[in-house]
Amino acid sequence: MQIVQLVGLVGFLALVLGSLRVRNLQFGFLIKTVIGWAVIAGLIYLVVINKDRILDQLRTIGASAGLSEAPQVTQGDTVRIRLSPDGHFWARATINGVERRMLIDSGATVSAISAATAEAAGIDYARGMPVRVSTANGTVDARRAQAQRVEVGPLRTEDLTVFVAPSFGDLDVLGMNFLSRLKAWRVEGNVLILEPQSDRDLT
Repeated sequence: MQIVQLVGLVGFLALVLGSLRVRNLQFGFLIKTVIGWAVIAGLIYLVVINKDRILDQLRTIGASAGLSEAPQVTQGDTVRIRLSPDGHFWARATINGVERRMLIDSGATVSAISAATAEAAGIDYARGMPVRVSTANGTVDARRAQAQRVEVGPLRTEDLTVFVAPSFGDLDVLGMNFLSRLKAWRVEGNVLILEPQSDRDLT
């Protein structure tokens, strides 16, 4: 594909040069024209073959400057999550390989997931220890269970305690028992920054 594009550029250059009235041009001007078009063709070719690398660099620069519109971006091992219009931070996470959109709530001592998420992730909560959980809608009965693996981008942790209850509806929450495993977390402007331990594993 890249060779075809290069051939096309060369053909275009030939057509341009062929359209010139060479007899009426000074030799020096003709040489400059050829060199100029050759440089342009070379630059276009370099951009084409390196487009993926260039786009990655632009995304990284945009994320560093806080310009990225993506709700969640990864820089190295650090995850940056943009504030949602609803005023909350939502993470794209996986629980035992099952992808979910999870609310990050530093006010929640323990992470909590819906019964549907627990079932999809293969978490057996029915025999878990019963607990009473305080929520914005009051106190609800839940079960204590363990998520074998939780990941947010490159961040991953194992054996994370979660509360499960049908009354949670479809809400899944990452609480302080997840955040406390990070090296650091903070909010800068409207971006939540999650920094891992040195090896990405939070446990």
